[in-house]
Amino acid sequence: MSPPVQPSLAVLRAAANWHLNLLAAPECAQTGEAHRRWLAADATHRQAWNRLEKLQGRMAALPAEVAPAALRGVGQRRRENLKLLGLLVLGGGMAGLGWQSDPVRSLRADRRTGVGERRLVRLDDGSRVRLNSDSALDIVYGARLRELHLRRGEIFVQTAADPRPFVVHTGQGSIRALGTRFLVRQDGERTQVRVLQHAVEVRPLQAPTRPLRLEAGRQLWFDANACAAPEPLEAHSDAWLRGMLVVSDWPLPRFIDELARYRPGLLSCDPALAGLRISGAFQLADSDAVLDNLSNTLPLRVRRLTRYWVRVESA
Repeated sequence: MSPPVQPSLAVLRAAANWHLNLLAAPECAQTGEAHRRWLAADATHRQAWNRLEKLQGRMAALPAEVAPAALRGVGQRRRENLKLLGLLVLGGGMAGLGWQSDPVRSLRADRRTGVGERRLVRLDDGSRVRLNSDSALDIVYGARLRELHLRRGEIFVQTAADPRPFVVHTGQGSIRALGTRFLVRQDGERTQVRVLQHAVEVRPLQAPTRPLRLEAGRQLWFDANACAAPEPLEAHSDAWLRGMLVVSDWPLPRFIDELARYRPGLLSCDPALAGLRISGAFQLADSDAVLDNLSNTLPLRVRRLTRYWVRVESA
């Protein structure tokens, strides 16, 4: 018997949204009914909700000053509460409560961005790092080594001349800069590297003695065990630095998944729309306007169940 399908990150975030919506309006019959429909729509929705309820039960035994505010009620900073709750649900079980777990490390990282936010960080040696939406980074500069630990999300790195090696670590391995500009994105159990200038060395966590040199104009994915074959760099990979998402002949579900990184809550796409292709340049600052434009030009509709739960469907 095959193992049950586990809830995706998007579903876990949706469960976090529902928790906050229900706390904010406990007497609202419409919200309660919409939540029941969401639970009935898919088994993974129920799995995510069960995980959240178990987490609530465990957190109830902790002192009030320790339990995260997102599990006690809705504060003024709804987005921060939502982020925290989503990360805790993603962690699952008691492991998700450990202060040294990756989700909590992300919350305690030296530099962080919220959903839809980008940030420039100037390092002591003159190097520059830009954090993309919903990213977290630790900076460790020592006498012999310059290190960045990407806990979540995506960064752009432009290194400055310095005799100390410059290394970016992710959960899957490390990337050593060879005087360069490059992008690093951590996505689940994989890391993507895109080189804009010069080269980098990629070392998977379980194969550190077999580095792969990646030249400018190339990109690859790697996991803890090995690197995938390098590919040509996709055009406009760094468009997010300018607040843009530029695509060429992308399947619509891929485009929606990418757009979802820049807005809070759950944005999903009906798989039946996979045959639609999309090209163009889109402003990331107003994803609602992007979605409205899509519904005006393509045979689809944008269904907004709540502000934080949006689905793109066939017209």
